[in-house]
Amino acid sequence: MNFMDLALAEAQKAYDLDEVPVGAVIVKDGEVIAKAYNMKETKKISTAHAEILAIEEASRAIGNWRLNGCDMYVTLEPCAMCAAAIAHSRISNLYIGTFNIDMGACGTILNILDYNIFNHKINTIWCYDNRCSDILTSFFKNRRKNNKIERS
Repeated sequence: MNFMDLALAEAQKAYDLDEVPVGAVIVKDGEVIAKAYNMKETKKISTAHAEILAIEEASRAIGNWRLNGCDMYVTLEPCAMCAAAIAHSRISNLYIGTFNIDMGACGTILNILDYNIFNHKINTIWCYDNRCSDILTSFFKNRRKNNKIERS
């Protein structure tokens, strides 16, 4: 099973709701225990990022805030808030589909996961999947186009 495909399916759900299309999946022992997509606009909550929502769901699924032995697949490099939450949750492996050139906190702009303050080291794996970039490019291209139409 390709878990990044599942994360992309979650991103598509966000896209369909006019949310920034980011999806996240958390896996433990080869089984999906959580999946989520961005819902900031829908929930009207600034922290409703795919990664945060997936961490919350995974914690409920296993009954523990410590997600040791879990892998997260995310379509876009996490922001600082999400990177810190990933570190605090003790996820073991983080698979990232594409760079976040504006707010990437796993190496592009800064690397929160590289600090020793969390008492936990996360293995970060860059998967560079063009589909992860393409869905974001399409989303923002359509948003800009629609904004021009609304201003006309």
